[in-house]
Parts: sequence; C-alpha cells; structure tokens
Amino acid sequence: MSRPVVAGVDGSPESLAAAEWAAREAVRRDVPLHLVHASDWSPTQAPSAAASMVRRHVGRGVLRKAEDRIARTCPEARLTDEQVDGPAAEALSHAAQQAELLVLGSRGLSGFTGFLVGSVAQAVVARATRPVVLVEAGERSEDEHLPDEDGNTSLLTPYRDVVLGIDVSDPCDEVIEFAFESARLRGATLHAVQAWDNASAVALGSGAPGIGEGPRREEEWRTFLTAVLQNWRDKYPGVEVTETVVKGRAATHLVRAASGAGLLVVGRRVRETHLGRHTGPVTHTVIHHARCPVAVVAHD
Repeated sequence: MSRPVVAGVDGSPESLAAAEWAAREAVRRDVPLHLVHASDWSPTQAPSAAASMVRRHVGRGVLRKAEDRIARTCPEARLTDEQVDGPAAEALSHAAQQAELLVLGSRGLSGFTGFLVGSVAQAVVARATRPVVLVEAGERSEDEHLPDEDGNTSLLTPYRDVVLGIDVSDPCDEVIEFAFESARLRGATLHAVQAWDNASAVALGSGAPGIGEGPRREEEWRTFLTAVLQNWRDKYPGVEVTETVVKGRAATHLVRAASGAGLLVVGRRVRETHLGRHTGPVTHTVIHHARCPVAVVAHD
C-alpha cells in the first residue's frame, strides 16, 4: 500500500499553501493526499465535553477550508482527512512516520507559523524521521515553473531546478535519492551544490579533495562530487544534472541557489544531543531564509 503525502493544516494562509503544494506532489507521485489537523492541548488538561465538541467543530472547519481549496486548484488529488488530539508537534511527527512525506506551512524569513505560533513546525522538522517539506504562504503552482519569454508566470513552461545541498565528505543516499526522484517527477534539472572551505577538507583525509590549493583544490572537490553522483546519474538517466562547487559557507550558497529554484533539498542527521534533537546549522539557516519550498530529509 502506498504511503500518502500528508499535509498539516491549521487554517492559516501558510498551511493552505502547504496543502495545495502537497496535493500537487501527491498527484505527481500517484499517491493519496491525507490532511491532518492537530488540536493542540496539554495531556494534563481535562477538557469538558463542550470544549471537546467546540474543538472538533473548529477542526472540521479547518479541514473543510483546505479541502475546498484543493478541490478548486487540484481536483485530481485523492483526498482523505483526519483530526488528531494531543500536542501538535508530537501528533504531526507521528503522522509523518506513515507518510511518503509531510508538508507544513512556513513564514519563510519571519520564522514558522501556525500550530503553536512558530514552535511546532520547527519541532517537527527536528524530530520527524520522514522527509518534511516547508512551504511559504502565497506559493502557487505557477511558481514551480520558469517564467515565460515575457517574464510572466506560466504553467506551460518547464519546472524550475531542484537544488540539492550535498556534502561529498559524507554523502547520504536518502537525501540524494529524494532530490533525484523529485527532479524526475518534474522533468526538472537537478542542481547539486557542494560548498567547501579549508576546514571541511580535513575530514576527507589523505588523497581526498583538499590536498591542493586554490583552483586545484576546487577541481578536486568537483571531481569528487561528479564521482559521488555518477551512480545516481546511472539510476536516473533522464535527469539532467548540473554541479556547482564553491568555496564558502554552505548555507549562504544554498539560500542563493534556492532563489531561482522550485525545491531545495537538504539533509538532517538523526541524532540526540544533550540539548535534544536539532536540525544542524546549515539546515536551520536555509529553512528560515530560502525563498522556495524546502525539503528536509532525515538520515542516519
């Protein structure tokens, strides 16, 4: 049985844009779309029957609003919905476990929105083991496509690039595969971006990129990137791939590359620290500043 694309909705413009993006993605993947509204409450509370009824009524209205929008913009989506109780971050993280991917709304430069005024989406990204895609308010189907010859938005032009943030010193199959598959589904170019600096070369060891200086060092990184991606090129022969190797901070270059992209794909290592789960500095930066949908793919 196919995993659905799951979208968390709360009635905000951000979550409605996320639901619409999720509907298009579900159609592309030929899987169902499942809408989830999480009624946030503390397990220490004991809501009355009347309060529970009001919460269910409000939740039903939120789901209906999202369903109506999808019916107008993506009627071919196969749609189901669900209301879940409990802390929203926990409920949505649990829903993500059964999903092909989870889609949530994001305010972009202003931070995260919705379920708990900014905290929930970020918490879900940090704990979910399945891919999570963050979508800004105002995101439209036309925005996934290149502008036409007159510079206008259009559904008739090719899809914008899928940008992959990659670290060739520790490449992750889950992240790379998600990016290639996303590009394949769209017929889009995959743009792989590898940023390096003097410190990052040390981890690769003797005989690896970083033994040269200046242009030679950059060329070594480029050679290594090409080698890492070759197996994926063979697996996805229909996907055109471009590569960028650049010196500097990865987050800065990824945000810049995402400015003209249809989707940015980055990874998040699943690990516990003394501060709990977190997204990592590069992913944390791009999910706050990238101006296109961002897919965060968890990996070991």
